[in-house]
Amino acid sequence: MKIAFIIGTRPEIIKMAPIIDLTQKRGIEYVLIHSGQHYDHEMSQKFFLDLEIEKPHYNIGVGSNSHGKQTAQMMEEIEKVLTQEKPDVVMVQGDTNAVLAGAVAASKLNLAVGHVEAGLRSFDRTMPEEINRKIADSCSTMYFVPTEESALNLAMESIDPHEIFITGNTVVDACIRHLKIAEENSNLLRELDVDGDILTLTMHRAENVDDPERLKNILDAIMELEDITVVFPVHPRTLKTLENFGYLEQLENSDHIKLTKPIGYLDFLLLLSKSKFVMTDSGGLQEEAITLNVPCITLRYNTERPETVTAGGNILVGSDKTKITETIKKISNDNELYKKMQEAKNPYGEGNSSEKILEALLKFEKEGKLDINSPENIMNGLSRSVLMIEDDVTVKEYETINPSTRVQLVFQGEKILFPSPELNLKHKQILLNTH
Repeated sequence: MKIAFIIGTRPEIIKMAPIIDLTQKRGIEYVLIHSGQHYDHEMSQKFFLDLEIEKPHYNIGVGSNSHGKQTAQMMEEIEKVLTQEKPDVVMVQGDTNAVLAGAVAASKLNLAVGHVEAGLRSFDRTMPEEINRKIADSCSTMYFVPTEESALNLAMESIDPHEIFITGNTVVDACIRHLKIAEENSNLLRELDVDGDILTLTMHRAENVDDPERLKNILDAIMELEDITVVFPVHPRTLKTLENFGYLEQLENSDHIKLTKPIGYLDFLLLLSKSKFVMTDSGGLQEEAITLNVPCITLRYNTERPETVTAGGNILVGSDKTKITETIKKISNDNELYKKMQEAKNPYGEGNSSEKILEALLKFEKEGKLDINSPENIMNGLSRSVLMIEDDVTVKEYETINPSTRVQLVFQGEKILFPSPELNLKHKQILLNTH
């Protein structure tokens, strides 16, 4: 089996790194394609050194541009590489333009696509990431989802449950592996010279940094939080906006706020692990925070990581100044609430997601399911029905007895369940697909 990994941004590199590392250790052939979407050395190249993985075999060097131009250029160049390399499966991760370009280019070449972190939904079509992840899922062959909730999203969109694998999230693998390296090598905390509690702040989404009113509300709230040191690594996009809107000098003159340049991944991981809170509009950071037991305050009104909210480790505050300040003060003054957030159960697994993903890939390859062929029964139609099951039988057993059927969804009263193979169907209703 030959795997093509497509990556383009810092989160993709970080989350793919454990899978790439395991692939290399098992002697499986692979090719690593970097879109160059983050072209600054500090924003991407340094990660390959930090994470101890081989540098990319191909770097397209697309750089920054409009969504349309950037995606089109990536599709064109990725298609050339895939045509030359002829992988058995193309692996993409997350919801970036590189994911969109890689998934579409591969599917047009009739190559199998594996989507890591599939099934996430914010249900906000104004977010470019939402469009990217939905299109990537429509092009995929295998779906590696972090939780049952994301698996249900796909099942309700009529994706075959046999192609959906609940693996947890490789962010846990990455955090466990790389925090040890960071603790041994990072001098960041000594360099920052921070006393007392730390609130780490990150902001980069257009809906926050490009909207003057929302940005003002968030910054006004931060400047009121004088009882805690705010460490703010400023994303290049955010820095430009702060300068344009005239906020940079005000922040620099606030004694409790420390502005820094973008921080390397290992340094940032250590900073996060030592923080009392993290405040962010990043999706991936919501996952890292709950993995490292750091209460998260999210500067958004929705999230494609709702499991972190349900688990109790994350609170959505949007850009409401009052809600931001009151939430921080409430958690700070309530030890029981803080401990509850800190000890929230991680919904993304125990750090073995990479192994689950690779095992699923090898199994699909062995069964010949990575080959993309036109289905023989394409004109036979598909019927759907809802049945009540009274027998003591699992999903796997039911489908074995009825080989022309596929259990798409399971209903237990008002609750909808994902049809995992070992789920017992007794006294439950099922949505059944029959060929």
